[in-house]
Amino acid sequence: QVRLVESGGGLVQPGGSLTVSCAASRSITSIMIMEWNRQAPGKQRELVASITSGGAINYADSVKGRFTISRDNGKKMVYLQMNSLKPEDTAVYYCRVQGWGYDDWGQGTQVTVSS
Repeated sequence: QVRLVESGGGLVQPGGSLTVSCAASRSITSIMIMEWNRQAPGKQRELVASITSGGAINYADSVKGRFTISRDNGKKMVYLQMNSLKPEDTAVYYCRVQGWGYDDWGQGTQVTVSS
């Protein structure tokens, strides 16, 4: 029920920063949970960060202190600010929204961390 489009991925050097964005097709005010997940080559998809409608935020241990998730209800956007990027952060990053009656994913945006 919610179309999601990620953007902002690209190539960045180790130690650099990048912000990926997720645009939703409808209001996100009532969406209970919004997440960023990622999947690296040969790896399982993993949860990177989540934010609830109430503002509760959780991060994977591997990104805590480096990544920041945020949402802008007015713009119907969710963001993931990524700092101090490492090669192991290389992955396709996916936006996900969950609520009553839906569990929707975007198609992903590629983030490559390499020198």
